[in-house]
Amino acid sequence: MSNIPSQYEPKEVEARWYKAWQDGGCFRAAVDNERPAYTIMIPPPNVTGILHMGHILNNTIQDILIRRARQEGKSALWLPGTDHAGIATQSRVERLLRETEGKTRHDVGREAFFKLASDWRDKHGGLILDQLKAIGASCDWERTAHTLNPDYSKAVLTAFVRLYQRGHVYRGKRMVNWCPVSQTALSDEEVIMKPQQSVLYKMRYELVDEPGSFLEISTTRPETIMGDSGVAVHPEDERYKHLIGKTVWRPFPRAQIPIIGDSVVDREFGTGVLKVTPAHDKADFDIGKRHGLEIIDVFNADGTLNEKAGPEFSGMERFAARKAAATKLADLGLLIEEEAYTNNVGFSERADVPIEPRLSEQWFLRYPKVEEAKEVVRQNIIQFHPKRWEKVYLHWLDNIQDWCISRQLWWGHRIPVWYRKGADRNQPENLHVSVEGPPDPENWEQEVDVLDTWASSWLWPLATLGWPDKDAEQKRGLDYFYPTSVLATGFDIIFFWVARMIMAGLEFKGDPQDAPMDKATLRARVPFKDVYITGLIRDEKGRKMSKSLGNSPDPLDLVAKYGADALRFCVVSIAPQGQDIRFSEERVESGKKFCNKLWNVCRFRRMQASETHDLSSLAAILDRISPQALDGDDYAILSKLSHCLDAVDAGLKKFEFANVTGHIYSFFWNDYCDWYVEVSKSKLEHAATKDSCLAIQDLVIRQLLLILHPFTPFITEELWQLLGYSTPGTFIQDSNPGTGASLEAALQNAGLRIDRDAVKEIESVRELVSQARALKAQYNLSSKRDVPFFYSADAASTAVIKRNEEKILKIAGLGKLEAVTSPPENLPATVVSLGSLFLDLSSSIDLEGERTRLSKELEKLNKAVAVGEAKLNNPKFKDKAPAAVVAGAQAQLRETQERRDEVQRLLAAL
Repeated sequence: MSNIPSQYEPKEVEARWYKAWQDGGCFRAAVDNERPAYTIMIPPPNVTGILHMGHILNNTIQDILIRRARQEGKSALWLPGTDHAGIATQSRVERLLRETEGKTRHDVGREAFFKLASDWRDKHGGLILDQLKAIGASCDWERTAHTLNPDYSKAVLTAFVRLYQRGHVYRGKRMVNWCPVSQTALSDEEVIMKPQQSVLYKMRYELVDEPGSFLEISTTRPETIMGDSGVAVHPEDERYKHLIGKTVWRPFPRAQIPIIGDSVVDREFGTGVLKVTPAHDKADFDIGKRHGLEIIDVFNADGTLNEKAGPEFSGMERFAARKAAATKLADLGLLIEEEAYTNNVGFSERADVPIEPRLSEQWFLRYPKVEEAKEVVRQNIIQFHPKRWEKVYLHWLDNIQDWCISRQLWWGHRIPVWYRKGADRNQPENLHVSVEGPPDPENWEQEVDVLDTWASSWLWPLATLGWPDKDAEQKRGLDYFYPTSVLATGFDIIFFWVARMIMAGLEFKGDPQDAPMDKATLRARVPFKDVYITGLIRDEKGRKMSKSLGNSPDPLDLVAKYGADALRFCVVSIAPQGQDIRFSEERVESGKKFCNKLWNVCRFRRMQASETHDLSSLAAILDRISPQALDGDDYAILSKLSHCLDAVDAGLKKFEFANVTGHIYSFFWNDYCDWYVEVSKSKLEHAATKDSCLAIQDLVIRQLLLILHPFTPFITEELWQLLGYSTPGTFIQDSNPGTGASLEAALQNAGLRIDRDAVKEIESVRELVSQARALKAQYNLSSKRDVPFFYSADAASTAVIKRNEEKILKIAGLGKLEAVTSPPENLPATVVSLGSLFLDLSSSIDLEGERTRLSKELEKLNKAVAVGEAKLNNPKFKDKAPAAVVAGAQAQLRETQERRDEVQRLLAAL
């Protein structure tokens, strides 16, 4: 054993041990058929990303699971990597190019731009992975993957080709979500609906054959009037059905457009008349197809209006055009009114601007294995934690739409499709689809679009383990590490990533494709067995963290201030399964206090004896314990340790991380520090009990460090080594904490058996001490160590109290504990399993002074109750104030009344 410094210095310890772990190959995973595999794939962060609090929670959970698996003797792989982040990275590099050289990507060309983006990625990208190391993330960094690495790219292109060959991929001109800033198509999942305060413009279109007669139409988008090619009404609407087949004048550019009848028109919305703009609205596009309407696209790719909108609007930004169009309607006498209107508008997730529905030639994917993807969840082959997310997952699959997988970018996987030069691209013979490309490339030109970034990351569990290259699969252990064990991720990418990975695994893992999908096959193909969905970290007011609110702390600043272990323990301890978390820096402070307490308790143990004992194994420690030297407190702490080990094991299996930390905290702080360490002090003064007591302390600290290690890896490794639990060349992860059953089996093998009756006695004594402390606290006597108490109990309970009287007086801080048959009346009292306990106030406090203090407090409380009751009895307040305000006033009144009643009770007792 080595001396333990007086203070724990996280910064020095963390840097030293992380290097030692890496140098010692602690994180390296290898195929070992003698051991079970345990695999976690890190959700690949964007290569442009930086660490935030959500990453801290998610990656701490993964690290806890992977470190626990190593302790259990499994070959544990936590595979890290980054996503190439097509839109984000290209936008970053394009901005850099503009700022430094005044050029666009088109000025430098595709090949040179890709090289620039690659250089930027290699220099600046992946910072987040280094930041993860600061919190102790124990990934197998030698396996770090990136979605644009050559081998990974081959997997992405192979998947596209196979899906094309199997009829899942097709090219078509369809209405897509278009981002005017990124100038690319987006999938439905990349569009975020946001409520907006818009304007509903009520206007009128004149009937061609009835001058002076008008149809009134409501729209939120007058800037698309120029693309109108029809007006639709419901065919059964009595107001308008006689007009079907006639025409109206489009205001500008002025043209005749038909009135059509279509049952999709909502007769209750606005005036019941719909302007139809097939090029700029998905519903309108479908109406236009049914009725053969002209498609007039009046927008450029960047969201400005083009020449088809007319000279006065051409080149105008879309929202400026909205105002200009409304002004022109008013000038023409065609604008009836403008009305405030709340509606949901789709925003580009990445650029955070309203998307534009746009007709575009794109590549689409008909999802494979959709029914099988549902079945694996229904049959519990894959389980979500919390279970409620299964409904969300299945609902999306029940309503799934084809996936637009092409993006109008240069940074990404270029689609492996070639077109014969000068030929009709719509003819199959003029299309070549392969990974390698055509044998005569001079006669072909490749598709310019790239694949959606998610069309690469959905292969993450397969491609990172070598698929589809057989040699790489064997080298990286695909058949050993796949299916992976757990996926820990956020609820916001259940559709983007989780569901798609499941379908990819079912489609590509295993051969042949037409194998029967029985339960065994499904189990072998799914990418993971459990999906843990983390909650959202919010600030202490419940607000989502964001830079604009200034409520999103830099995790690395918190690590520097409090230590990585404090931050890890904090975020996990306040994270109930799958629920949102309210975070405050004070929580990290409590994590630091916990670490300091652990450090000081271990230091206290080290100071109790100078002799060196063999602590390298559980058996060696147990050999030092003499059954004859043990008493109820010894058996009680061993029993509590057994229960704690079981609670940790069961909690981790159920992914109940906050419950696990709660059990560990309670055992360490309440059972060990507050009780056993205190009662140990007298044991250490007697030769007959000292050695066994120290051995039990060594045993408890050993198991405590082991169960804490996945949560607080740095401090536990440091203490493990300083206290001498390790053998040369080993680390704490090489020892298994086990369960309560394994501990008790080890005790029995050493000739030790927990005395359950003795444990029960100590539990009753601790209850008495706890209630005595609570009574003292009610009367502000917590700090006094000479408070007298009485008790009334039967003979058996009295014997228990007498046997433990010395420790009760010491730990509870009592002056005396006197047995009475008829206690004085009106004394503050409480009932415990050993009998009744009474606080003797007469000699504990200044009775007159306490009466005066409580009387003044009661007077204030009575006034506060009267004010609260008057407020709530006032109809003006109760009927007009918001419900939340009224509820708050009611809750405050209840609290004041309860405090008043408590003060009245205390006065009566005095």
